[in-house]
Amino acid sequence: MINDDVLIIGSGIAALQLAVQLNKDMNVRILTKEQIRTANSYLAQGGIAAAVGANDHPAKHIVDTLEAGRFHNDHEVVQQVINAAPGLIRDMSQHGDFFDKNQHGELLLGMEGAHSEHRIVHGGGDATGKNVIEYLLDSLKANVTIAENNFAYELMLNPEKNRVHGVKAKTADGIIQHYYATHVIIATGGCGQLYSYTSNAETVSGDGIAMAYLADAEIVDMEFIQFHPTLLYIDGETKGLISEAVRGEGAILVTDDGIPIMEGVHPLKDLAPRHIVSQKIYEFLRNGEDIFLDIRKINDFTKRFPSIASLCEANGIRLAAGRIPVTPGSHFLMGGIKTDLIGRTTIDGLFAIGEASCTGLHGANRLASNSLLEGLYQGGELAKWLNNAQKEPHVPFRTDSSLPAKKAKVILPEIQQIKDLMMERVGIVRNEVNLKKQKAWLDQFMADEIKLDPYSFPDIEKVFMLITAKLITKAALERTESRGGHYRNDYPLENDDKWLRKSIIHQYDQGMGKNDEHIKTPLAT
Repeated sequence: MINDDVLIIGSGIAALQLAVQLNKDMNVRILTKEQIRTANSYLAQGGIAAAVGANDHPAKHIVDTLEAGRFHNDHEVVQQVINAAPGLIRDMSQHGDFFDKNQHGELLLGMEGAHSEHRIVHGGGDATGKNVIEYLLDSLKANVTIAENNFAYELMLNPEKNRVHGVKAKTADGIIQHYYATHVIIATGGCGQLYSYTSNAETVSGDGIAMAYLADAEIVDMEFIQFHPTLLYIDGETKGLISEAVRGEGAILVTDDGIPIMEGVHPLKDLAPRHIVSQKIYEFLRNGEDIFLDIRKINDFTKRFPSIASLCEANGIRLAAGRIPVTPGSHFLMGGIKTDLIGRTTIDGLFAIGEASCTGLHGANRLASNSLLEGLYQGGELAKWLNNAQKEPHVPFRTDSSLPAKKAKVILPEIQQIKDLMMERVGIVRNEVNLKKQKAWLDQFMADEIKLDPYSFPDIEKVFMLITAKLITKAALERTESRGGHYRNDYPLENDDKWLRKSIIHQYDQGMGKNDEHIKTPLAT
């Protein structure tokens, strides 16, 4: 029997920060769906936002975060995380030399969309995520075991105590393994792969969120999907992210004729909040016009952005021509498993951190480079809490009664069909007609009633995609306004009277329901 103190599902920056910070006398296990370096965090080109500049202050960073989030944020959460950011950067700088500095040894601070100051700390130019992940992997202690190619798919529950006590996982060859633990942490990221255009790693398909939903955890704010404005776009396919830092260094969005598209749209022009830029690009693309990043103002582009330069060159883009073809794509989920800042969910023994969680930090639209910051902060805070938590004996409960009885196998759609329909009907621009079509299509599969044990690794992923897609679609249909990453052309304006700081919450045992008031997360300890 495999029995750990802490079981972490996922291997991104939040997961690894937690594992590194936990006491060395704890038995810690990390389960990863694929290899340890396939998390979204490893791909992160952007940096970490922190008010460390001489003319900057956390108060400015807080205002930027709230404005980008269209004031749907939890103000207390924003203050705690943003005020802690400079200290996090200083602490990490003392333990490793992976942040970019100038000739005087000072941190190089970049500018990104919707920020009022240069405050983005980078590592390796456009390889911040990789640099930080490698640092954290090198810092793991002997008490941490890594189990790769283990797809966690069902939380094991003790219904008498409403407590999670482990997970079922399946290997690529179909072997089911039971992992028991006193504390189970979901750090599986968001759900970018639900869309045909995405910057996300192939592993990021909403697994942890669907799994938590099936276990009756509260899921919140799923309508808020951030579409990054600039993914490399070649022959109808996206090939990877072109970081916002490129626009921060002076690149502008232009038509094939070289006409700037963000003039007069927003005071920050090409560095407007991401939802505004994405919606503008989408308008041009729908009218048959191609959009490009004009990078001619950036000196030494290849030196400043080595990873992006390699990506472009590998896909046949001549950087000397000064233009990169782009399109928006799914990038970040502002919603997720409802938690407090420590990561505690509405179920005892179950925690969620990183993009899989929803703390209220990001509101309706995440400010650039606040995601790695959140992951580092949450991982550290949860580690402190677990290190000080009273140890209790762990008695595994029978796994065959963990969840209600499910039905036999059903015919599932192809993954590409899920992606294409989500992009078309629940993508950058939404409306009631398309949302109702998508809800009806998703309803036919009754994915939340499927017994997962007989399914293959890829088919379980499909089931989770269908469940997560339904959560997004239902929430988008319920919210009759536009706010941040949720834009409806039949309700194109914000409606503060009805919706300001109101959240839509899903819970499995009650079906998908709407709660008109923002509810503080009950603390499950």
